Amino acid sequence: MISLEPPAETILFEQKKDGTTYRIPALLHLPASGTLLAFAEERRSPADLDANVLVMRRGELSRNRVEWGAMEVVRSALLSGHRSMNPCPVYDGSTGTIFLFFIAIPSKVSEAHQLQTGDNVTRFCCVSSSDQGHHWNGPRDLTEATLGSCLRDWATFGLGPGHGIQLRCGRLLLPAYAYRIDAKDCFGRRCKTSPHSFAFYSDDHGQRWQAGELLSGPQTVECQLVSLDEGPGEAAVYCNARTPGTCRVQALSLHRGAAFQEGLPVPKLLETQGGCHGSMVGFPGLVSGRAKESGTSDRSSSPELPPGLPAATWALFCHPTNPTARLHLGLYLSASPPDPHAWSEPWVIHRGPSAYSDLAYVEPGAVGQESHPSPAVFACLYECGAVTPHETIAFSLLTVQEVMDNIPHSPGGSQDLSTAARTACCCVT
Repeated sequence: MISLEPPAETILFEQKKDGTTYRIPALLHLPASGTLLAFAEERRSPADLDANVLVMRRGELSRNRVEWGAMEVVRSALLSGHRSMNPCPVYDGSTGTIFLFFIAIPSKVSEAHQLQTGDNVTRFCCVSSSDQGHHWNGPRDLTEATLGSCLRDWATFGLGPGHGIQLRCGRLLLPAYAYRIDAKDCFGRRCKTSPHSFAFYSDDHGQRWQAGELLSGPQTVECQLVSLDEGPGEAAVYCNARTPGTCRVQALSLHRGAAFQEGLPVPKLLETQGGCHGSMVGFPGLVSGRAKESGTSDRSSSPELPPGLPAATWALFCHPTNPTARLHLGLYLSASPPDPHAWSEPWVIHRGPSAYSDLAYVEPGAVGQESHPSPAVFACLYECGAVTPHETIAFSLLTVQEVMDNIPHSPGGSQDLSTAARTACCCVT
């Protein structure tokens, strides 16, 4: 039965009376322990210039509930004289290492100043943990080693925000964006720039990193990545990005995220005026009434895919649904992320002011007793409030069945998605 009611919310970070504000959520699931790590920026006010340090809370997942520990400051994630921004965690399942990436910017330097002058002073940094986030090593400043000459070509750059991913081949990927310097006016003192999404990648378990090629096509900013590597053969990577336009932009990579095809508009995913970060997570698709883990894949429930791409991965996307303001956070579902027309209509999970978010997927049976296997769930961490979206960062836990039941039927070509989802959801929960 479709209820379309918003899910229950747990407030993890709340604005204080002295103006201290928590923004830019990032969420990481640790499959070995069932732990969720929720990260955010602690700011002296909602303004970007007042960002200060990164904070986190640890949640222990048990079936359909999470018990959260107290907030703690990630004290090592800080360069002296800089503010830490854009938390972007990624987990290396091969080594059990958590990397928490962030950008560090001199305390009094604004993004606008860097864009106007082309004086790129942003640093690419990370801390790491080998004990599930209890202790952090670092920080490591990887800027020169990773970016080299890009520092001269970019006015500034950023990470994610939100989580990174690991491909089946072991490659680690971080979503990112850069403002490329296209020209300089006023005798070289003022820049013209354009934003482009890309990915940082590492093939040696996070020791060394490289910057991939910038996306071509429409301008793109903050982005999220999904691995489409459930089928045989080489992994495909899907990128969904914020834009200054009226709808989101997507791009595909058949080069494991090192380079992407030209970006394409996604007309069913409206962009909020001025743009807003959106989060995304992939999960095993539901095909012909059975979970994809069963090994069956006749593609009968998914729209036709471009040749050579696997069909298994579905995607969940979270973003404000109002086209003119950051209002009414919604979840959208696609059984075929490469098809820009395959997205459902949204299920609004928070009515009112809302902005940045991050999603995680927890496989069925990942936590809980074997005799009572836990359901497959989505975890969502998001900015929201009653008057402004910067009042709190809330958390919601949703079973796959709840998402399938509440995603509205889309008359624009998602009948197959709707049929498959409603008959298959019982198999994954």
